[in-house]
Amino acid sequence: MSTERLRELMAELISEIQKIDSVDEETMQVARKLESDIDDLVNPAVDTADYNVLDDAIALEASFAIEHPIAERIVRELINTLSRLGI
Repeated sequence: MSTERLRELMAELISEIQKIDSVDEETMQVARKLESDIDDLVNPAVDTADYNVLDDAIALEASFAIEHPIAERIVRELINTLSRLGI
């Protein structure tokens, strides 16, 4: 899995979230923060030692678990990719 796959998954997730009518602003903010953190994470010039990317992804997955299975699947794949990269 490459860092490019992380970017692809985030783009897919944001697209899916934007299709959902019932996503609250807080969830959207967490998704945007996760997207920004992943962009930083794949940039070698940025120190990401204090980032909680995996924790944010897990929280996002939990918020989608019941009502948004497609978004949940994307986040789960994102979490698996982060784990394989050692994050």
